[in-house]
Amino acid sequence: MPKKNLCASGLAFGLKAGAEGAIAILWADLVALKRCLPNYLAATVVTPLLYIAAFVFGLGGGIKMDGISYLKFVIPGIIAMTAMNSSFNGAGTRLVIDQIHWRSFDESLMAPVSQIWLLLGKASIGVLRGMVSSIAFLVMAVIISPDLHIGPQFLLSLLLACLMFSFLGVLSALLARTYDDMIVFSSVVIMPMAFLGGTFFSLNYLPSAVKYALYLLPLTHVSICLRASILGESIPFGSFLAMLAFLAIFAGATLLVLKRKDA
Repeated sequence: MPKKNLCASGLAFGLKAGAEGAIAILWADLVALKRCLPNYLAATVVTPLLYIAAFVFGLGGGIKMDGISYLKFVIPGIIAMTAMNSSFNGAGTRLVIDQIHWRSFDESLMAPVSQIWLLLGKASIGVLRGMVSSIAFLVMAVIISPDLHIGPQFLLSLLLACLMFSFLGVLSALLARTYDDMIVFSSVVIMPMAFLGGTFFSLNYLPSAVKYALYLLPLTHVSICLRASILGESIPFGSFLAMLAFLAIFAGATLLVLKRKDA
């Protein structure tokens, strides 16, 4: 058999084995999600709907932001925030409980799965929860505002956002020594970012120094990409590349922390 065919076969076998390992790591979380799916959907949809009721209908329907109705402006921001919260908590909270309380994460480390696929399996539950929560709210949003544009660009940006924040959740869980550390991280990083990342207001109304500082937040670029997609505009490549960069940083840092932890 030619050498190229052997390399291709070896690569295909490695990818198949890695994917099977990641699915095995993910399976227990999938079973847990399936059991509580109705309650989970209800809990994740209520908060975004309350934001719409408070910030849109409570303030009046005639408000405009960046030349469009405030309803159309804020829906992508709320979807971005929902994706962030659900993905981060879905991956991070679950892992920190397994690691600190149940001590089951050590068993995962002993599994015949490479660290990269192990982390991908742990992050995948956050991606799944983030996508489920975001799409559930999106269905409600389309009922409220039927002229929203939902296409491949929107779904790709949403998937990338969920993957990015899932790795951030896994990273914070690996660094946490107690469950309180996760609460502190959420309060200091996630909560402020939820309100400052271009979700409820346009960055164009801010002073230049503050505006460029907020571009350092990953949620800002998620809001920009989802807003452009849902309005039928071309993809903002700068923000899309920033999301890819944040994903690479979070995934690389997570792998580095795990290697040190497993050393």
